[in-house]
Amino acid sequence: MTLKLYSLQHNSVEDLSQDTFPAILRTWQGGSLELPATGTHFGFIHQGHPLLFRRWGTEHYHLHPLMYFCLPNQGYIEGQNSSGMVITCLNYQGMFSLGGAIEPTGRFAYIDGGTNSLLIPPIKLGDPCLNAMYFPPGVNQTLHTHPSYRIGIVVAGAGDVETPQVVRNLEPGTIFLIPANSLHKFRTHHNSLTVVVFHPDSDTGFTHQDNPMLKRTIVDGMSAAELPQIQTKVFSGEGDYPNLTR
Repeated sequence: MTLKLYSLQHNSVEDLSQDTFPAILRTWQGGSLELPATGTHFGFIHQGHPLLFRRWGTEHYHLHPLMYFCLPNQGYIEGQNSSGMVITCLNYQGMFSLGGAIEPTGRFAYIDGGTNSLLIPPIKLGDPCLNAMYFPPGVNQTLHTHPSYRIGIVVAGAGDVETPQVVRNLEPGTIFLIPANSLHKFRTHHNSLTVVVFHPDSDTGFTHQDNPMLKRTIVDGMSAAELPQIQTKVFSGEGDYPNLTR
């Protein structure tokens, strides 16, 4: 697979169901978009004020430009003048959440002058996440790769994404798919560039033994994270969630 770009002017579908991290990329421009019952949907609103329906239409939420969401299981988006993208993780059960609009600058230092923010964090170590990346004018990134694919949408500004084979222009509404282990970099010239990017996996996140609730529970001056004898015993069972037992 090579670098791919998509336009919101045409509803697009990219099938990544055979990837190590199976997913489906969908875009929409006006009308409605059905979100199937299988998996968890990570979405970003580029334009318009669509409604996000959940649970067979029994719940709905008014969304605005630059908002994002995580929706497990079935739902749909409806909005005649709206557009955006949705990535459906086929083998993942997320937690429902809404967020945004995204902030104008990132909260974490990235590379080569860029910054980033974590919009939808991994619930547990290894889970998918949604990020925002911010590049000021004059950035020429170091060529690099990622161990899994990246799917992103340009929110504002302009720039280029470059591989050893091709240079492609980026403008608001452009969606890109960068394959795993593919050399690439982003460049800006006179404009800044803001993108929202989906990662199908992560190597950060909390675990049963490393999370704020456990670590900040103090017994006789000692964190419960250091007292395995009182920690709830965990074993892996069938289904989306681990079964807990004592």
